[in-house]
Amino acid sequence: MENRPTFKAFLNYKPLYYKEIDHERVHSAYAILKPHITRPLIIHVVGTNGKGSTGRIMATLLHEEGKKVGHFSSPHILKFNERIWIEGEDSSDELLEKAHQKLYTILGQEKSDALSYFEYTTLLCFVVCEEMEVLILEAGLGGEFDATNVIKKELSVITPIGLDHQDFLGKTIVEIAQTKLNSMDEKVLLGRQPHDEVYVVAKKIALDKKTIIYRVNEEENLELLELTQSLSWAYYLYENTLMALKALDILGLPYSLKQLKKVTLFGRFYEIFPHVTIDVGHNLLATKTLINALEKKYNSEKIILVYNSLDDKDYETILSLFKPLIRRVEIIKIETSRAVEPKKLEDVLERLEIEYKDFMLLNKNDKYFIFGSFYVVEAFLKKIEYSIKNI
Repeated sequence: MENRPTFKAFLNYKPLYYKEIDHERVHSAYAILKPHITRPLIIHVVGTNGKGSTGRIMATLLHEEGKKVGHFSSPHILKFNERIWIEGEDSSDELLEKAHQKLYTILGQEKSDALSYFEYTTLLCFVVCEEMEVLILEAGLGGEFDATNVIKKELSVITPIGLDHQDFLGKTIVEIAQTKLNSMDEKVLLGRQPHDEVYVVAKKIALDKKTIIYRVNEEENLELLELTQSLSWAYYLYENTLMALKALDILGLPYSLKQLKKVTLFGRFYEIFPHVTIDVGHNLLATKTLINALEKKYNSEKIILVYNSLDDKDYETILSLFKPLIRRVEIIKIETSRAVEPKKLEDVLERLEIEYKDFMLLNKNDKYFIFGSFYVVEAFLKKIEYSIKNI
C-alpha cells in the first residue's frame, strides 16, 4: 500500500495533452478491469458542442427523480472533482482516492502508468460509478477512438457536430462525423445538426451497424422554450434540453420538467455577476451560437470580450464574428503550452482593427463576456478569485 501513489500525485505525472495516442491500450486495460466492477446503464454523449450541458440536464433530472446517477464530463474548470459528478454533487477527494487505489491495484503499476490522463480517469469513473443505476458518459475527443468508447452503451446521444480538432478527427465535416458516429451501438439519438452531411453519415453507419436512429422533433416545444427562457437560458440550452428529454424518453427513464430549475450549468452562458457572463465554448460552432445569445441579451449595447485561444482554433474568424458586438478585447493569459503565441493573436486583432489590451480588473460599469476555452474561464475565475462554491 505504501508504494502506491496517491491519486493527486499520480495524476500530476500524466500530461493533459498527447499528440499521439495508442488506441488499443485502454481496451486492454478495460478488459482487465471489467470483471471486477458492475456496469450501469450507459448514455454516451458525443459531438462537438453541447455535450456537457446535455449530460448535466439528464443527470440532474434523473437525480431529482431518485435515480442513482453519475455524470462524467471534461475538462474541468477549477478542480478535477468536477469531472465525476455523482448523485447531485462533485465527487469528493476521499471517493476519488478510494477508487484510484482499487483501480491501480487491479491494473498494476505498469498498465496504470501506461494509460493517458484521460484514459485512466475514464476507467476511474467506471469504478466510482459502479453502484449507480445510470452513468452519463461524455466523450472527450472524437468518438470511435475515444477512451469512453470501450464500454457498451444503451444509447448514444449526438450533439451538434462542427469543425474542431481537425488534426485528430479529420479535415471535413464528413470525416469528423464518421469518427464521432462510429461510436454508436444499438441506439442513437441525433440532435439538431448544423450540417446536413451529418445526417447522411449517420444513416450509412446506422445501416451498417443495424443501429436504430432517433431524431429530435423539429417542431418547437413552446412550453419548454418558455420554461428555459424563464431560467434565462440561451436558445442553444433549450435545444440541448430537447435532446436530453428525448434521450430519457427513448430509454423510458423518468423526469419532471419542473426540476429543470435544479439544473446548474456552470460555465455555459452562465452569469456569475449581473455584468459578467462566462462560457467555456471555444470553436466556430459555439461562436455562432453564442453571438445570437449575446445579441438577444444585450441588444445593441457593446460588450468587452475577455479572450484567449488555443493555437489550433480559427481565432481570426472567431474574432471577426465577435467584432460587431464588442468594444474591445481584453486578453487573459492562459497556462497551457497549446495557447496561441501572444504576438500572433495581437497581429490578428490589429488586422481586424479591434481594440485590445491585457485583462487586469473588472469595471462594474462595463458588460463582460468571457470566452475562448475552459482554460480562459479557469484563468478568469482565478484572476478574480471566484470560487465555484459561490454558485
